[in-house]
Amino acid sequence: QLPTGLYKKVLVILHDSVLPYMNEPTLMMDFLTVAYGIGGAISLLALNGLFILIHQHNLEYPDFYKKLYSLLDPSIYHVKYRARFFHLTDLFLSSSHLPAYLVAAFIKRLSRLALTAPPEALLMIIPFICNLFRRHPACRVLVHRPGGPADMSEDPYVMEEEEPSESRALESSLWEIQSLQNHYHPDVAKAAAVLNQSLSEMEDDISGLLELSAYELFDKEVKKKAVDVPLEFEQVRGLFGKKNDIFADHFSLD
Repeated sequence: QLPTGLYKKVLVILHDSVLPYMNEPTLMMDFLTVAYGIGGAISLLALNGLFILIHQHNLEYPDFYKKLYSLLDPSIYHVKYRARFFHLTDLFLSSSHLPAYLVAAFIKRLSRLALTAPPEALLMIIPFICNLFRRHPACRVLVHRPGGPADMSEDPYVMEEEEPSESRALESSLWEIQSLQNHYHPDVAKAAAVLNQSLSEMEDDISGLLELSAYELFDKEVKKKAVDVPLEFEQVRGLFGKKNDIFADHFSLD
């Protein structure tokens, strides 16, 4: 058991500075699986090494997706390694052979957590969710369910359930994304409104959004060129000539 700080330093460089130069990278299986089970930032950092062992060296990890699902908590949109986590999660959820209940559970949990996420995270996670719908059409029932729950009190989805198969996500609907269509940030509201229409076949490229920061959003707004804002939407016809003007109806200045 290593100190937390040392764990982080090792895991940050393990996937690109250690594993590629080992004759038997599989020797790191036990170390990475233990690190993955610790939780928090250490689990996030262990994902990189596990990804290499699973995809290149046929590592079998029981309940891998259950553990990945458990890493989705409110802090996931705020952690330092958010970009790395969602990049890898996107890769792990890219297989079309994953069961619909599993992908639906990820979609619902990400959507529920999105209700309290900052705008810079929402502009990444909404296209992320849309891509999951494109890969797994069976999950689109979450969008096309007019008689579904309208709020959390009626939602059959069990957020606290650790087992994705028992979360009842496929019985639910994405009222969370509909709520985000009224978000105070116009770009978030616009992004959420995409699910009101038929999704295109081509996936959204989220690589440029993974590391989007609040500073970048603010800087973008500051640099926008101001347009002329009309101060009155009705043409002026005198000081008191406006339609239904109370003063003009009761007083004559002739």
